[in-house]
Amino acid sequence: MGFMDKWKMRELKARAKWRFGTSTGNRTMAAEARTEEAEARLLQTQDQIKGTANEIRREYGVRH
Repeated sequence: MGFMDKWKMRELKARAKWRFGTSTGNRTMAAEARTEEAEARLLQTQDQIKGTANEIRREYGVRH
């Protein structure tokens, strides 16, 4: 499982948890799920930033 699959699975898990929490009236679970979904999106953004930085390094021949 690649990194992209990992954050996508975390996001899907959080959405399912949020739906379950809202359908059962468990506000704490729903709030936790929203936080987990936000974390998954941050991981996705982090991965995109790293990918863009690597593309720039390759294009301009810059090493870190």
